[in-house]
Amino acid sequence: MSTHSHAHDDHHGHDHGDGASHGTFNSYLIGFILSVILTAIPFWLVMDGVLDSKVATAAWIMGLGVVQIVVHMVYFLHMNTKSEGGWNMLALIFTLVIVAIAIAGSLWVMYHLNTNMMPQMDHEMIRSFG
Repeated sequence: MSTHSHAHDDHHGHDHGDGASHGTFNSYLIGFILSVILTAIPFWLVMDGVLDSKVATAAWIMGLGVVQIVVHMVYFLHMNTKSEGGWNMLALIFTLVIVAIAIAGSLWVMYHLNTNMMPQMDHEMIRSFG
């Protein structure tokens, strides 16, 4: 076996010996299918009103969003615990912390905008116009 054919096999096998993960067609396909499912479920929850509680619906949507971020990081960015001497795992943890802060901050802002900026509806006044 020549050196050229061995290098050719390593390239198609995506094994460089550095511990870094490189995507295969199957891994990209799994990531794509998971992304579609994780996008369709929140859409279905909202459009069909599956859950009676808006808080429960919002919690499910946020949870599925976080799962989708992890799916993208693992299947498309190829993050794992082995490559880059473990620094990719630290990047994953950092991303999860930033996402948690962003979600909590967004919910806080939306809640306070709703309570402070939306006029309180006076039901007696509405009835007098009807």
